Amino acid sequence: MKTFQKIGFKLAFLTLFCIAGCREKDVNTLGDLLGDKNAVNEWVYATMQDGYFWYKEMPAKSKLDARAEPDAYFENLIFNRKTHDRFSMITPDFEATQQQFNGVTKAFGIHYMLGFIDSGKSNIAAFLSHVSNGSPAQRAGLKRGDIIIKVNGTQLTDANYADLLGAESIRVTMGKVNGEVIESVGQEVTLTRGQITESPIAFSKIITKQNRKIGYLVYNQFVPGTDADKVKYDNELRNIFADFNKAGIQELVLDLRLNGGGYLSSAVTLGSLIVSNYSASKVFYKEQWNEKYIKYWQEKNGPDALTYKFAKEPSNIGNRLNRIFVLTSNGTASASELIINGLKPHMSVITIGDNTAGKNLFGSLIGDEKKRWKYGLYVMLGQTVNANGDSDYGTVEGIKPTHAVDDSNVPFLPFGDENETLLHAALTQMGITTRNPARMAGRLQVQRTVRQTLRDTPAAWNGLMVRDTGEAMPLPID
Repeated sequence: MKTFQKIGFKLAFLTLFCIAGCREKDVNTLGDLLGDKNAVNEWVYATMQDGYFWYKEMPAKSKLDARAEPDAYFENLIFNRKTHDRFSMITPDFEATQQQFNGVTKAFGIHYMLGFIDSGKSNIAAFLSHVSNGSPAQRAGLKRGDIIIKVNGTQLTDANYADLLGAESIRVTMGKVNGEVIESVGQEVTLTRGQITESPIAFSKIITKQNRKIGYLVYNQFVPGTDADKVKYDNELRNIFADFNKAGIQELVLDLRLNGGGYLSSAVTLGSLIVSNYSASKVFYKEQWNEKYIKYWQEKNGPDALTYKFAKEPSNIGNRLNRIFVLTSNGTASASELIINGLKPHMSVITIGDNTAGKNLFGSLIGDEKKRWKYGLYVMLGQTVNANGDSDYGTVEGIKPTHAVDDSNVPFLPFGDENETLLHAALTQMGITTRNPARMAGRLQVQRTVRQTLRDTPAAWNGLMVRDTGEAMPLPID
């Protein structure tokens, strides 16, 4: 029987160089330090055959090398990696990955865009788009808008940045925009990785312009709470929307440009705080599993078992809204895209920025029930559709923005600044005129080396939509 683990909280496809891990007590039973590859692979195949959305497309077990490395064995089971399943993964350490899913990781706490800073396109800089609250980077004084040009005295390039920024402790050289060039300011900052438990709420503000009140929220991951308080972050969301409600906001800007996804439960919370004209009958989304699990859930919980409606949230502001502005990037993924797609049947959703990542799939993190090894699998269990049955964004093109805006003007302005690129674009679409201070002339548009905004925490490099089943799922292993 297979059990989909109930997990505390929060990747899409993350390229992990997986080697088998083995608990000390397992060494004798598994045969060697790498573990019994045959047994691990048997478990991998059985797990995928049970719940994988495309289990019918898997090759026959007899055609696979049972002694292959588990990561290679797993990869042979994936259905069309480039076009369909870009996200399922195997991890050598289930518990560590689960912590990452929970938003707990050891990192500097920096989000950054990489861009070329010379005409020959050999040198690059890391332009900080966000610094996690309470992180080592924040304690060292770094902030959104800062620019890193060197690490340990070495100029960043497209070839070396991953190694340089991947060290445990680094010394970074700060830069600045000077006309058409980016140069050193002669300042160095030392960073050492530390444990981070990051709140998904990066920033919120009520903006008053031209007799209008606009709620602005930067939300960076869908995580309901912590181990100590399971709904801590969801309650923080509720408090922010209570403030929006009390202030009588007339527009909402939801900034999801740095949000790679997370838990479906928090997506329900956020969507329910926003949806216009709430009623208990309004459908937020539906889940489509493989036919074995559709049958299982419907027999267990009825024909609407996989239909999820908006929840009643006392701080819902939908009675004030008939539209919402969502700020997006190529890193806006999974649960973030579910918010956009799920709200569309009920209100106007205006997206501003770049195409989203294109992940309409949800999955679950699965470990070995017998704890014979540390391996875990993040398996795509199915896809979501909205109340109209639409789910047409599950490609590399993602959701095309209503208004495409290039968010590569540096240095990045603070969140909430009315001249910050994407917020400014949203205010303009509302018909609100913003000031144009002289300091705006000191910004420079750079060419990105990659489309995505990166960060130094592996859990956020890719999009997640995590399905917490909350119970064992007793199906026979085929």
